[in-house]
Amino acid sequence: MSGRDLFCQPRRTRRGAALTLVFASVLVAGAATGSFPETDQKPPPDTAGAAVPTGRHEEVARAASEAMADGKSPEEAAERAVSRSGDRWGAVYSRGEYEELEDALDGRYTGVGLSARRERDGRIEVSEVRSGSPAADAGIRQGDRLRSVDGERVDGRPVTEVVSILRGDTEAEPAGTAVRLGLERGTRAWTETVRRARLSTDPVTVRTLADGVTVVRVVSFTKGVGEQVRGAVERLPSGAGVVLDLRGNSGGLVAEAVTAASAFLDGGLVATYDVDGDQRALHAEPGGDTTRPLVALVDGGTMSAAELLTGALQDRGRAVVLGSRTFGKGSVQMPGRLPGGSVAELTVGHYRTPSGRGVDGTGITPDLEVDPTDPAALDRARTVLSGLGR
Repeated sequence: MSGRDLFCQPRRTRRGAALTLVFASVLVAGAATGSFPETDQKPPPDTAGAAVPTGRHEEVARAASEAMADGKSPEEAAERAVSRSGDRWGAVYSRGEYEELEDALDGRYTGVGLSARRERDGRIEVSEVRSGSPAADAGIRQGDRLRSVDGERVDGRPVTEVVSILRGDTEAEPAGTAVRLGLERGTRAWTETVRRARLSTDPVTVRTLADGVTVVRVVSFTKGVGEQVRGAVERLPSGAGVVLDLRGNSGGLVAEAVTAASAFLDGGLVATYDVDGDQRALHAEPGGDTTRPLVALVDGGTMSAAELLTGALQDRGRAVVLGSRTFGKGSVQMPGRLPGGSVAELTVGHYRTPSGRGVDGTGITPDLEVDPTDPAALDRARTVLSGLGR
């Protein structure tokens, strides 16, 4: 399990999984626990044209309103109502947290610029340091062991929790606040204090290997990512194979995932979903490249919008899927404003792949199971591509 400090839940909602798939005038799929950067894939703020939430949203809003009338915290009352409802993916955000979500969808976040993963023995290791970030300026390197954050031991903790502590509370610990990291490199152990900063994501990277195979890695579906993927594919030589690396992709905007699917499909169904029983569908745009050899590489951190894309490519016979079973986040959340300005997101339905498969709780099973953490996984993908090319 790995994670980045760029997508993670606010401290307030850490105890409940804020893995959100928001459907309104834009569609958003939420972030996650498998591979977690230090800011979370999050829903948009006030969405123009969104339907007024009903049902359980009204119940939560009523609880918030009654608490406010009694001089109590409407936000805490809403959180208790969501908890009692048993909604696994339900979450309550303060006004400030919700603004942070919008920034995350724009590819901006507050953090120190490092990614972390948990080793089999429970140790937390720095897996990546973003160039020019506070972590890089402090001399922190890939492979360093992260032992503590602000004095809290992190060994054995879920990566999601570790990166949540790294990022800090969205309101109490903004950019400029200090965070103390306990680190270890070989026999050296030391403490480094860095200051959080406003950073931007680089969600799509493209590299061409010596054999001509191009690896398109997508870590999240923030705004503009779909067009980046489509543009990258259009610029490739005709017939060149592509590995679409979705490992650790914690979701994002569903509309961006649909645009990415349009790079490889000539129109047609990408997914169906329901909102309070109302069935709807998502379709790719026509004109995509349907002949280029394609392998999708996934793991347990491939979530939500990334699963939606994977399921579409697999069901329609467009890609061979390699790796391990994906996370299994396929429920639909709808946001609703509460008295006091906070926002409640509650589950209202589920989405399905083109063949009608449900994803929630089951994930996507790859066509070929390989250890996605093994460096040889990419070699296996290239081998499969060579066969597809023939």
